[in-house]
Amino acid sequence: MDLSMFPDDGVNSWNTVMLLYESAIKKVRTKVEILNDEFQQVHQYNPIEYIKTRVKTPESIVKKLKKNGYEVSIPSMIEHCNDIAGVRIVCSFTSDIYQIAEMIGRQTDVTVVSIKDYIKNPKESGYKSYHMLVTIPIYLSDKTVDTKVEIQIRTIGMDFWASLEHKIYYKFEGNAPDYISRDLRECSEIVSMMDTKMLQLNTAIMQTKKEEEERERHANGWQEKVVEGNTL
Repeated sequence: MDLSMFPDDGVNSWNTVMLLYESAIKKVRTKVEILNDEFQQVHQYNPIEYIKTRVKTPESIVKKLKKNGYEVSIPSMIEHCNDIAGVRIVCSFTSDIYQIAEMIGRQTDVTVVSIKDYIKNPKESGYKSYHMLVTIPIYLSDKTVDTKVEIQIRTIGMDFWASLEHKIYYKFEGNAPDYISRDLRECSEIVSMMDTKMLQLNTAIMQTKKEEEERERHANGWQEKVVEGNTL
């Protein structure tokens, strides 16, 4: 995003920047919903359970800038806060996560700035998710602005764990007792085992269904041959 387009001149500049982030969220959400609809049409399967979106509040943005030692200004916010516009995609299975990330990355007007794979490399707390920082062009009446959006992709189990972890640490203002942190990490491992088991079950079900369909086609083929032979 070109910072010179947004001089730090108060309310008007702030409203314009917020409009960009809100528009970027709408655009990314629409893209993801279309990809999900296409996947359903081609594969008869929806990889996405639900989508959540949010724009950070002014209070949250200011708190993050101060915490990291940055100037509290609009240009500073644009440059240093990568998660002002957030889209969370929640999937059924871990395999869906990488499939969706690949589909998003192939969009011609989406530029992938960075990727953080907290599934293969979880945080110390046990947090797991797949993060993509992307930019997407927003077309205004007099200019085009590439706007940053953070996309998080995770399973239902990962989302459940992350939501509870956030609530627990919020109560302790980030200083939870050691036993709480230990138990949260154990819960994260349980969620991972559940995700792995559910993926294995889904794979087995899909394979069984495929074999049944092949047997049915084979049986129908023999029936057609018998009918043809009787006709002759």
